[in-house]
Amino acid sequence: MSGSEGRRNIWTSRRWLVLPLLGALALGGCGDFRRFETASIPSSTPAAPKPARPPAQSPAAEREHERILATYGGAYDDPRLEALITSTVDRLVAASDRPDLTYKVTILNSGAINAFALPTGQLYVTRGLVALASDTSELSSVLSHEMAHVLAKHAAIREDQARQAALVTRVVTDMGNDPELTALALAKTKLSMASFSRQQELEADGIGVGISARAQFDPFGAARFLTAMERSAALKAGRSGDTRSQDFLASHPATPERVRNAQANARQYASAEQTAKGERDRETYLNAIDNIVYGEDPSEGFVRGRRFLHPKLGFTFQAPESYTLDNTAQAVIGVREGGSQAMRFDVVRVPAEQSLGDYLNSGWMENVDKSSTEELSINGFPAAAVVARGDQWQFKVYALRFGSDVYRFIFATRQRSAESERNARDTVNSFRRLTLDEIQAARPLRIKVITVQPGDTVESLSHRMAGVDRPLERFRVLNGLEANATVKARDLVKIVVD
Repeated sequence: MSGSEGRRNIWTSRRWLVLPLLGALALGGCGDFRRFETASIPSSTPAAPKPARPPAQSPAAEREHERILATYGGAYDDPRLEALITSTVDRLVAASDRPDLTYKVTILNSGAINAFALPTGQLYVTRGLVALASDTSELSSVLSHEMAHVLAKHAAIREDQARQAALVTRVVTDMGNDPELTALALAKTKLSMASFSRQQELEADGIGVGISARAQFDPFGAARFLTAMERSAALKAGRSGDTRSQDFLASHPATPERVRNAQANARQYASAEQTAKGERDRETYLNAIDNIVYGEDPSEGFVRGRRFLHPKLGFTFQAPESYTLDNTAQAVIGVREGGSQAMRFDVVRVPAEQSLGDYLNSGWMENVDKSSTEELSINGFPAAAVVARGDQWQFKVYALRFGSDVYRFIFATRQRSAESERNARDTVNSFRRLTLDEIQAARPLRIKVITVQPGDTVESLSHRMAGVDRPLERFRVLNGLEANATVKARDLVKIVVD
């Protein structure tokens, strides 16, 4: 991830492999469909109030704060959880090298697993990250890591590094008559940037573990949470590909490397006896997150299996068999098992007087076969479709007018076939208006903390999970249980319920 605009996104670095492919289409005019309003359909979830600002925020920091809120669904309002985070931060600040600094933590209303910091001391954690953590020491490892970025002035250093890289790029581009030499120089610059970022991450891990240990939290919380994050990413990727196959120039080190370093750092700060005394505070933590919203907020649209529903905007559609859907801030992304097919669903602004066929042929996408243009009606909604071709992928694109908005389905396949055509057509044909009962029934999934009873097993408890795929694996990941681990009576565990 980039450190642009002062933002440090440090916990997640994996993205769907197909995103660069779909982004390469240069999709002009697209917007965040989750932010559109439909007055005739009430929201199922009231908007959370915006949090108070930390003192002495600059206009730039204010703008960044607003951008982050817009990107991550606003702030998540939960006084009990906020109190736990505030008390944890207070302990960490007191144990840090700069107890005079002030931090403000915002919980973001997003199911993504993420955390980052602004150089002003504004820290952000998503409720998805909070739901994944299993005790206060794991949460403290995230918060202390973010504080470490602020203490080490990584954001400012990163911005200076980026300016230097931009200068090198400009000079090389202006002077480079030899394409191979130019490419080599630019590659070295990117490599330097990536290595620098990895160094920052590992440095922040080390500083953060030290702060947590001095605050009397279990110093091994960081290693446990990084492991949980890796397992969660693998579960999310599932059938779509190997989560470890990252680009070498990714801005973050591979999670196994960070786990090993976190364990080594923890051993430096704690003997076996001290580790036993290190506070995990699992019961307090689980009580604080009981009933927290899990996954997507229905008011922003959500995925249930292969179906996407948007109660506020009043529509739904279903992806083909073997597809995994992911609801992002910009689009719904679908990837087929094996990665041979993918899809993107988003909203675009099209003037009411422009036909959908004219829009598809208006130049926002290259290599469109205009002769393939079809004017259609899909469940009573005006629509149009075209075919486009790239070097390695072939595309079928639909535009559909629903009320005053136009929605776009983009299907990508390595080899166009009767099956890929059928998958695209069936998906688009499944687009329909939600019934009033479906809108009223849409409610968020939540984390419920329960006590294990005699006779309960991992398998039986996982059967109580609702609205999630692969419930057995997800139960283990949510509760930090290894493949062969069991549960004991009177243990507290997390399950997902609707």
